[in-house]
Amino acid sequence: MPSKHTRLGGGGFARAAGSLWALTAIALSACPATAETLSRSVDVHASPQAVWSAIGPFCAIGAWHPAIASCALDGKTPPTRTLATKDHATFVELHTARNDARRAYSYTFLSSPLPVTHYTSTLAVTRKGDGVSTVTWTGGYAVKPEQAQQANAALAGIYESGLAAIKARLER
Repeated sequence: MPSKHTRLGGGGFARAAGSLWALTAIALSACPATAETLSRSVDVHASPQAVWSAIGPFCAIGAWHPAIASCALDGKTPPTRTLATKDHATFVELHTARNDARRAYSYTFLSSPLPVTHYTSTLAVTRKGDGVSTVTWTGGYAVKPEQAQQANAALAGIYESGLAAIKARLER
């Protein structure tokens, strides 16, 4: 009667163990995404209310960010915005949270040309002093290690150019 268990003999165990290690090495080389965070801030010589009024509406980014050619809202609740950049890239973003009293909103990418996943971001305005506000843009995301430098640089460029434009626009 044949056994239900197969005995590895003649080096079979070593071959099986070697195959297991090879599969493990392949799985590890696939490198899961790593968690990254990014935060940029700028001080603006304007009241928090004035800054929030200019940048708080979810589609206002189309008016203040220099890379954005257009912003369209889908009219749903919560809203989704579709951003078309001046270089013809498209971002689709879902509005996930809003707090007008704290002057902050959050969103996530539904689709993006950037090599990131699980992207979430918050744009917030806080009072720094008399007539001065701080605008902070933060994000968290997952990225493959080999694409981290590219993703971090792209997002830093988006944040920094947007914040510089907010400052320039509101300090005229």
